[in-house]
Amino acid sequence: MDRLKSLDAEFLNLEDGTAHMHIAGACVFDDPAPTRDELIGLIAGKLHLIPRYRQRVRSVPFELGRPVWVDDPHFDIGYHVRQTALPAPGDDADFCRLMGRLMSLPLDRDRPLWEAWLVEGLEGDRWALVFKVHHCMVDGIAGVQLLTVLLDAAPTTEVAEPTPWSPRPEPPGVLKVADAWVGLAGDVTAEVLRLARAVTHPSRAIESARSAVVGMGRFVGNLGATPHVSTEGTIGAHRSWAHSSAELSHVKVIRNAFGGTVNDVVLAAVSGGFRDLLLARGDDVATSEVRSLVPVSTRGDDGRGVADNRVSAILYDIPVGVADPVERLTAVRAEMGERKGSHMVEAGEVVTTLGDLAPPMVIGAVTRTAMRVSHRLSQRAINTITTNVPGPQFPLYCLGREMLEYRPFVPISYGIRVSIAILSYNGRLFFGVTGDEDTAPDVGVVAAGASAAIDELYNRALKPKAARKRSPRAS
Repeated sequence: MDRLKSLDAEFLNLEDGTAHMHIAGACVFDDPAPTRDELIGLIAGKLHLIPRYRQRVRSVPFELGRPVWVDDPHFDIGYHVRQTALPAPGDDADFCRLMGRLMSLPLDRDRPLWEAWLVEGLEGDRWALVFKVHHCMVDGIAGVQLLTVLLDAAPTTEVAEPTPWSPRPEPPGVLKVADAWVGLAGDVTAEVLRLARAVTHPSRAIESARSAVVGMGRFVGNLGATPHVSTEGTIGAHRSWAHSSAELSHVKVIRNAFGGTVNDVVLAAVSGGFRDLLLARGDDVATSEVRSLVPVSTRGDDGRGVADNRVSAILYDIPVGVADPVERLTAVRAEMGERKGSHMVEAGEVVTTLGDLAPPMVIGAVTRTAMRVSHRLSQRAINTITTNVPGPQFPLYCLGREMLEYRPFVPISYGIRVSIAILSYNGRLFFGVTGDEDTAPDVGVVAAGASAAIDELYNRALKPKAARKRSPRAS
């Protein structure tokens, strides 16, 4: 049986009627839109490449094992491929509101956990294809890989014939339990063998253990409650969303001028957008602390399929108190350099491994209890999520139409009213900012501020080195 890993299952445990755990992306095109039937034909011809799209999650009795993937005996692709249109004239604000509404609706747990929306009527005679997938199926990197399967790398209108498929029957509960415990025994055996092999290299084993302990200490040590800011607190079930973009070549010019990495520049830009939001709300940025969880991919090129989550994370304090964009980039570079040496990523991998060995009924009960508590008293250790995913640097096509933009969406959760997704595609960088509709309808300030920060840093980078003085806007 195909069991979910502990991290995948945790995204199911983290979800309730308020906190939705799906990720999404809006692919934007400007050629005439295909029909819904044409889109159904395109996806149907590729389902054999993504078998997870015809499977649903089923629980193991009494949570004696992690949930399993089973074929949906009533799979109907027409249920998953949907169509809508913006009221004319559909401007960008209308599209953002539509995205917020689509993302406010949970996926049906009794069916495969994905939807594809054909959205017509975007301004400039454009249309969009919105892919919505539960986080238990994919992480950000896997989501991009999935997109390259569904779309084409060359402009073609040819559609493959669907591969014949018959659903396998769902195993009875007793077999699910037996498989779960056999699988657990296998996981434990594999871990014991790994530890046994590590003993043959004691210095390496000791260093690995030391790194994990240090990383865990640093991660836990950074989980203290932060002073209250307006972007943290309880959330409702409805979402706001905004987006912006910048040239990836500009980011690279900035990196070359001021040092650091592309990711450092992106985080500095997001910091500028977050600072703008806090200032607009009247928060005191000089005393505010905004702590972000930054997912880090642990995905290797091991030939496995695209469907799962393989991530760890680090904690990073957004320098919202720094006014000058170049100084803000310097602060980000210093902190991210320190965080990369903190071994938080290694500690996260250890936690994930231990999660695969722990009883699911314990993990599920603890997580659901924590979510119920957070519903009333939100956590204040993590204030936002910032995820940066590298996308394909070549054009993708849907039925011969070139994709111009890829606007990402990432969920929010209790205590986190605003989260940011960044994705690069074909020479451009795209920001997608999600908010709680009731308490953070103004996420457009973050999106606009992030792209404006890139522009300002780029203009500073073009100046001769001696002329790169403090920005006149900084205050």
